[in-house]
Amino acid sequence: MAIKRGLGKGLSALLSDSAPKEEAMPEHGTGARKKGDGSTDGKTKTGEIFIPLDSIKTNPNQPRKHFDEDELAELADSIREQGIIQPLIVEDDGDGTYTIVAGERRFRSARMAGLSQVPVVLRKYSDEKRVAVSLIENIQRSNLNPIDEASAYKQLMELSGLSQDEVASRVGKNRATVANALRLLKLPREMQDSIRSFEISAGHARAILSVSDARGQDTLYREILKKGLSVRDAEKRATALGQSKKPQKPLTKGREPELAAMEEKFITRLGTKVAINGDLKKGTIVVEYYSMEDLERLYELLGG
Repeated sequence: MAIKRGLGKGLSALLSDSAPKEEAMPEHGTGARKKGDGSTDGKTKTGEIFIPLDSIKTNPNQPRKHFDEDELAELADSIREQGIIQPLIVEDDGDGTYTIVAGERRFRSARMAGLSQVPVVLRKYSDEKRVAVSLIENIQRSNLNPIDEASAYKQLMELSGLSQDEVASRVGKNRATVANALRLLKLPREMQDSIRSFEISAGHARAILSVSDARGQDTLYREILKKGLSVRDAEKRATALGQSKKPQKPLTKGREPELAAMEEKFITRLGTKVAINGDLKKGTIVVEYYSMEDLERLYELLGG
């Protein structure tokens, strides 16, 4: 089922959608609880409630898989001084527990800060909107590592049946950003883990992907780690690895490595499937598009 409402405006646009009214929060967070009949006590104008930390569960489909401990500690210090300014968004599981939709960083830092309860807003979402809310919240609050971001795009596409172009529109990104992110998921798990931990960048990863064979990709990956290659140096090394693959074959047989590398550059720049047919002297370039909006986007990218 496709998401009908555009999410490009960000988290605030999502939160303005129709949803059950939020419960109320006590003025100073002193013991308000949801009653058995669904009502609340200690109501205020904020539309929030305080619930115990031990009744909150993390979301297994949370896009962010890696949480920087130093960042969490800094946020915990801020929470000790100022409290939690932005409430968590949670869903009522119906059994006395609540699952986080957005705000896991705040939840983890609140636990580090020694809080026993946190302010929340109760919401109910479809599966695909839950992923979209969590994804946008993570992107807006703190930089999401490229692999977790790509995994969230993929999950959103699988849940909702949306195209890359539609997902890009809903999360406020251009299609090239989404397409390039998804390509990172083609890398082996070890390389994905290095991107996740920021040992290598997404730019390094794209250079690795431009190498056609797995052995060459692994060679370049090891060199980036060992020698600390810049992205530009990694791109040059990727071209050299491609050229060394078929040194004995004439140019009329097989694919010239220069064309493969250039094709990869077109894909990265345009964010869509590109095929170069021909040789170093003459040929054609085929650029695919998937909607009128996508075609207009490509026209603008190509200087239209």
